[in-house]
Amino acid sequence: MYSFLAFDLFFRAVLLLSLVQIVFAQGNKGVSNASPSSETGSRDWQAASQKALAFVAQLNLTEKASMVTGTSLSGACVGNIAAIERLGFSGICVSDGPTAVNRYDLVSVFPAGIAAAASWDRDLMYQRGLLLGAEFKAKGTHVGLGPVAGPLGRHPLGGRNWEGFSPDPYLTGIAMNFTINGMQDAGVQSCSKHLIGNEQETQRSNTVLPDGTNIEAISSNIDDRTLHELYLWPFADAVKAGTTSVMCSYNRVNETYSCENSELLTGLLKNELGFEGYVMSDFFATHSGVTSINAGLDMDMPGSFDSSSVATRASYFGRNVTQAVTNGSVSMERLDNMVQRIMTPYFLLGQDKDYPTVDPSAYFVLATTYSISLPNEVPARDVRGNHSTLIHALGAAGTVLLKNTNSTLPLRAPMNIGVFGNDAIDPTNGLTWPQSEPQTGFEFGTLDIGGGSGSARHTTLVSPLQAIKARAALTGARVQYLTSNAIIASNEFTSIYPTPDVCLVFLKTFSQEGYDRLSFEADWNSTLVVNNIAARCINTVVITHSAGVNTMPWATNPNVTAILAAHYPGEESGNSIVDILWGDVNPSGKLPYTIPVKEADYDIPIVNLTAVTDPNTWQANFTEGLMIDYRHFDALSITPLYEFGHGLSYTTFSLSLSLTLTHLPSSNDLSPFPNPSSPIAPGGNVDLFTPLFTASTTVSNTGSVAGATVVQIYVSLPQNSTSAGTPVKVLRGFEKVFLQPGEAREAKYQLTRRDVSFWDVVAQNWRIPEGDIGISVGFSSRDLKQTKKIKLL
Repeated sequence: MYSFLAFDLFFRAVLLLSLVQIVFAQGNKGVSNASPSSETGSRDWQAASQKALAFVAQLNLTEKASMVTGTSLSGACVGNIAAIERLGFSGICVSDGPTAVNRYDLVSVFPAGIAAAASWDRDLMYQRGLLLGAEFKAKGTHVGLGPVAGPLGRHPLGGRNWEGFSPDPYLTGIAMNFTINGMQDAGVQSCSKHLIGNEQETQRSNTVLPDGTNIEAISSNIDDRTLHELYLWPFADAVKAGTTSVMCSYNRVNETYSCENSELLTGLLKNELGFEGYVMSDFFATHSGVTSINAGLDMDMPGSFDSSSVATRASYFGRNVTQAVTNGSVSMERLDNMVQRIMTPYFLLGQDKDYPTVDPSAYFVLATTYSISLPNEVPARDVRGNHSTLIHALGAAGTVLLKNTNSTLPLRAPMNIGVFGNDAIDPTNGLTWPQSEPQTGFEFGTLDIGGGSGSARHTTLVSPLQAIKARAALTGARVQYLTSNAIIASNEFTSIYPTPDVCLVFLKTFSQEGYDRLSFEADWNSTLVVNNIAARCINTVVITHSAGVNTMPWATNPNVTAILAAHYPGEESGNSIVDILWGDVNPSGKLPYTIPVKEADYDIPIVNLTAVTDPNTWQANFTEGLMIDYRHFDALSITPLYEFGHGLSYTTFSLSLSLTLTHLPSSNDLSPFPNPSSPIAPGGNVDLFTPLFTASTTVSNTGSVAGATVVQIYVSLPQNSTSAGTPVKVLRGFEKVFLQPGEAREAKYQLTRRDVSFWDVVAQNWRIPEGDIGISVGFSSRDLKQTKKIKLL
């Protein structure tokens, strides 16, 4: 969605002042039962659709236009559909974001999407979605804006990569599936975003020059095969999971704005993928009325707002919809379909039955943010429950042990612990991030979440130093600390004596909506910080809190004996990392992306033009096709520093040398293409998801510590029977297996038609290639223990 900086300040002020009366009218009615089992509806789309159809039949034209147009003057949510009192419809509340219920007080800050992906744990992904959804519902939000599959992560420096999961579409698709199921089991609508090609923040939307020239948004120019196999893939999984809405993106796709792109919204999403929900615009991403509606856009956000004190910003929808229907440029059937799509999820999830009112803190948090004095503050509802337990566990599970020489970790009761870096401490500017420098964020304070609409207002935050002190107190250990990166970089260590037994260095890399990162290295002079500490401490452990990919020029320093990538772990950050450092939790995270040796190993720069006067100059040509992240490294035989899927443990694991591939009856007399008579259901042609064969292997814990590992399956399609640009291998399965010392278990996978197909641009269909298909199993994309071949045609 939009950035805080981009959203109109005056609009917020007018919104708040005009809605004070609503706060007192609603009052604090308390929190409804937010447990996952409460009022999630029948999940019968057909029955819900019939209810929605009956609702539509009661509306007049003006009310129908209102149902598809956001309004700023009917609620304090970031997006609002107005109530229709005569029908007992109280409206629809839309709130950010994918990691927390943004702008509300007394909410939890969960681990970011990238941390969830690094866990490779389906159950934790589901639990994260479930508890996040419970908080959305308890705050009175009908639609939570998440999860995120776009950006996918084409650019390692993309400003919003942390909100999503992984540049691998399979892993992201799994994460989308389990997050959506969790959110919607809690009774909240998911809004899967941003469709599609929203891969950079720079010029993501149009801008207007001082002379009035309109410079169009970046155009993501994506070929058909790449679109299907890479960027659309996780959205297909989202649709198959039953996501109730999809948000179209700011950018253009092949020269047409996403929110008015008929091939994208109707051709691919609604027809090919069988999407039954509604398409919502990103906020202010609508560039037309009739064109967007007829292309497939169902809801315009945030709609229009009016005020005597600020310039009116009218929606392309609203009253224009009534005019378009009256003059015949939009059919009544299309408008009815829009409203029916919007209302079907409302009935599907039982949101018409005793749904909580909007929490009053939605109003007063905005008032505080913009220094607007409002009387009679109404206390917020505390919706956090015991969610910190899950946040704590997932923060640890999403931490990846990259290096561990001499078995530095887990720590063995050190009595003199050094803590270094500006990421180690409590934020000095408070728990709600200020509008600081957009590229590096605030200087002092630990970083557990990124910025922009996906950020949140903290209630609590456990810093690493706080948690380390608490842990050290159990053994009487001494903790020394130096948290000014400027002082460390200047080689000033007079406050540290004697030299600690272990030096824990905390680095951070800030990222936020509206801005792309400028550097691969961590922020705040990180390389000099690490090298200066390592020069004095032969046992240096580096922990990064980062939005994703970083270069690590210090990684091979022999005194850097351990490295942990902790991502954005949420409010229990310090407790999560202490669990890993002291071995209360055996690390099991795996990288959901590739870490390069040097910046040049990634060769897809952000498009960034200056002094542009041609309205159509901003073009991003996805000429790399399918070759992003590990696929790019494989194609060019580049050795990464740490590969996709890599992650160490405090124990050791082995795989048997008996990878078994077993044909299923469905693979007999197989056609290259899906059965054309099979129905289109949410996700696409149902035959795409037919299992064709199984792959199985046995994994053993050969060490002395209980722990989990992730056994990964990769598919290599034959190059001679697929079109040019086929990756060397692609992830097509994984299982996270927990084992006691000496224990062994079978890891078994079912591979579907889609898993072993490529998109045939001539046939315009998914096709299984002729010849041998390679199936590899291992612990990472570069640590494959065995490969076998299977022939399906």
